[in-house]
Amino acid sequence: MIFTNISLNVSTKINSPVKKLLFISANRYAIPYPVYPLGISYLYAFLREKLPDYTIKIFDSNLHAPGTLHDFLVDFNPDYIALSLRNIDDVNSYTRESFISGYKVITDSIRQVTRVPLIIGGSAFSIYPRELFAFLQPDYGIHGEGEESIYRLLMSLDSGTPDLGIDGLVYRDADKIVVNNRKHFINTPNLGFDKELLGFYWDKAGMVNVQTKRGCPYNCIYCTYPLIEGHNVRTLDPEKIVHTLQDLYENYQVDYVFFTDSVFNISNAFNTELAHKLIASKLPMHWGAYFSPHNLSLDNLKLFVEAGLTHVEFGTESLSDKVLRSYGKHFDVDEVVRISDYCNQAGVYFCHFMIIGGYGETEATVNESFENSKRIENTVFFPFVGMRIYPGTHLQQIAIEEGIIHADDNLLEPVYYLAPGIRYDTLRERAEQTGRRWVFPDEDMAGIMNRLRGKKRKGSLWHYLKK
Repeated sequence: MIFTNISLNVSTKINSPVKKLLFISANRYAIPYPVYPLGISYLYAFLREKLPDYTIKIFDSNLHAPGTLHDFLVDFNPDYIALSLRNIDDVNSYTRESFISGYKVITDSIRQVTRVPLIIGGSAFSIYPRELFAFLQPDYGIHGEGEESIYRLLMSLDSGTPDLGIDGLVYRDADKIVVNNRKHFINTPNLGFDKELLGFYWDKAGMVNVQTKRGCPYNCIYCTYPLIEGHNVRTLDPEKIVHTLQDLYENYQVDYVFFTDSVFNISNAFNTELAHKLIASKLPMHWGAYFSPHNLSLDNLKLFVEAGLTHVEFGTESLSDKVLRSYGKHFDVDEVVRISDYCNQAGVYFCHFMIIGGYGETEATVNESFENSKRIENTVFFPFVGMRIYPGTHLQQIAIEEGIIHADDNLLEPVYYLAPGIRYDTLRERAEQTGRRWVFPDEDMAGIMNRLRGKKRKGSLWHYLKK
């Protein structure tokens, strides 16, 4: 067994017991590859500075069999446990695999060993704070950005009086679950790494995740990013981002990162500043990011390439203007085609993520998307079939109005909006007829990626799938 141990025993006072905090990363989903636990890494770095007398350990479920958690809890005997939930399900209408029961197994395992305060957070919890709090029964939860909130919560618990006014705090008041609003955000988080944990993900995933900004200003009808991070965009400190990349390269030999911003090209002024700092650093760092096919010039792309950009993942979703409007998108098909051409001119690998069968889709618009895909050269299309319905989204309201769900459905188990009248059984055949590479969710992407990783290939590897 491998236990990641981040010990912060700095100048503890005599007769003052060292507090022990255990982070548990619950995510075990590894298709097409395991994802580095970025949220916990930000929390660790923040608490390392704020709580130098704490001993902090991480139990990562991707590294360990579930049955090992019991022994680890007994051995470490933490004062506090913070459980991070990344995904609700696999977001695949073909399989509809839910992870909720697995999370319940973890919380039940914790309660069998200890009754110390259990705090739950993570992106999945931020979408379903009330529902998951009621189901998993923690002592506290934190939705949204966690650094300052968990620090204040731990300090108040240490004092013996929990502070119930903390931003983003979720707690039980008698028979009522209270979810505090979030009013304050930070823009200078540090990112810290553990060698053993980082080594696992660098080997298995071939990349490490880093943020450059938080929040999303857009209003796509299905998207949860505004629920998790808010609409207010906060660009992070470019100097700290470059320092993080230098740390990764010089101390861990990592030379590929993926910027996990909801959309990288939201603030081109900030991105330009960051690109120039990366160029000045002379780091041989390559990177990819999620982009919108909007607000992007050829000059932007050329600058980003000089700064290390190699892969772009577009959240395009449709190649029909009618459907793009229905989905709440802020661009049209001609812009998608033009910016795709810019990528080819700049020498950037790029792919398009699509949603077939979402709100407003018809047989005619599906065929239109397939036909328009022929206008884009040298790419890969990754279609999702149907739209996952999440609480708090506009799609939820649409689904209620259309009678697909009820207003009191908690949506923890996967529920999809699938437009009627679509010949879903012929999608793959029609995609093949375009002459372009379409990778549907039931293709064995994990097997393909693992074979390429076995050849020591790093970074985003989907460009190897191009025709």
